[in-house]
Amino acid sequence: MHTNRVSRARKRAAVGVTVAALAAGATAGAGPAVAQPRTAPAAAADCSAAYKIEQKLSSGTTWRMCWRYDSKAGLVLDNVSYQPKGEAKPIKVLNSARLAQIDVPYDDGSVEYDDLTGFGFAQGLVNLAPGECPGGTIKTVKVPDSWDPQHPNVNGLCTTTRSRGHAYRMQGDTANKVFQAQGKDLLVYTVNQVGWYEYMTEWRFQDDGTVNMNVGATGSLSFDDYDAGDGRGWPIGKGAKAYATSHSHNVFWRLDFGLDGSSRTKVEQYDSAVKAPARGQEAPTARTTRTNVTKELAGDAKPYRWWRMVSATGKNKDGHARSYEIVPGPTTKYPGRSFTQHDVYFTEYNKCEQFATNNPGNCPAGAGRSVDKWVNGQTLTHPIVWMNVGFHHIARDEDQQPMPVHWQGFSIAPRDVTAMNPLTPDELAWQNGHWRPRT
Repeated sequence: MHTNRVSRARKRAAVGVTVAALAAGATAGAGPAVAQPRTAPAAAADCSAAYKIEQKLSSGTTWRMCWRYDSKAGLVLDNVSYQPKGEAKPIKVLNSARLAQIDVPYDDGSVEYDDLTGFGFAQGLVNLAPGECPGGTIKTVKVPDSWDPQHPNVNGLCTTTRSRGHAYRMQGDTANKVFQAQGKDLLVYTVNQVGWYEYMTEWRFQDDGTVNMNVGATGSLSFDDYDAGDGRGWPIGKGAKAYATSHSHNVFWRLDFGLDGSSRTKVEQYDSAVKAPARGQEAPTARTTRTNVTKELAGDAKPYRWWRMVSATGKNKDGHARSYEIVPGPTTKYPGRSFTQHDVYFTEYNKCEQFATNNPGNCPAGAGRSVDKWVNGQTLTHPIVWMNVGFHHIARDEDQQPMPVHWQGFSIAPRDVTAMNPLTPDELAWQNGHWRPRT
């Protein structure tokens, strides 16, 4: 939870001093897990070793990317590529990926926060202790526009690996052999403190090519927000005297696809219609249609609807166009603002369009300051994807103290990037397409 505007500003200043103190080494427990790379200025597109993340997972998949730190967006990942076993070279997936806003309106209408562009999200980067990055590396981040310019360095970027459970399991009719594998992920994350909240910005790169983008909110409930000004707050503590004010978290991400090294990615929308069984049929029928999205679009997720980003140049070994499917996560779509009334936006690339709401100045006059205003019929030649995932936070007793993490996010999943499951065991590699059992 956030405090009111006056105390929020005071809290922000206090957080800035805390971050500076930690960066200066005031606490012994906040050091890096391993030796730190030399702090350097912002990375170029090809990035130096200090700004390169490269991880080969135990299954044989390698993820590569560059990282940098923006003065408002925080962590930005550039030139993201994926190379599963059997592929001779990396397959580029994204030109860049980052958060594009965290919009927090309160139910009583008293306040609305734009945490990235207005309330020091990036400057709230906190130091991570070694135990928070088990088995990984904590990198030093030079925070732009640091609240304490004399101490801008924060040990705040964790890169590590995690197990996620079964990647697959299969056994034949005779059960003579079970094929199974445990999936591995590259995990990249930061923690940024804004007011009473601590946002965990997490990127999970799976060995099967899937990318999961999540923001988790934790920290503390604000003691200043127990006025129940919305008339519907939840009682926290003894009896029914202190009612925590409800609010929403509307998180936006900005993805710039560069599949196979080309930004001329195509956008396709798929919709399926299900009809009742016809006479003589045992089940309903479903028919799926494809719509080529050639103009800017404000899209809404619906049952049996999905989108994919299709490579303009690359095909897999079966001759099928490589693509990534957008997989929305659970959401509570906030109806109170025009920019939160849609789940996904596809806009034509414009250098000045960087944040989904309260976009800082550099766009021409009349261009609008939110993503909904940028959907104006332009032809898509270099599409940018803006994903909106909402969460309505009605506090509960269990939110204290500290508050358990509540997550919101989405995924992009490979569709025909490889000819088969990239984790296929060698023994089954021949079973591609319409195969028949060997005798």
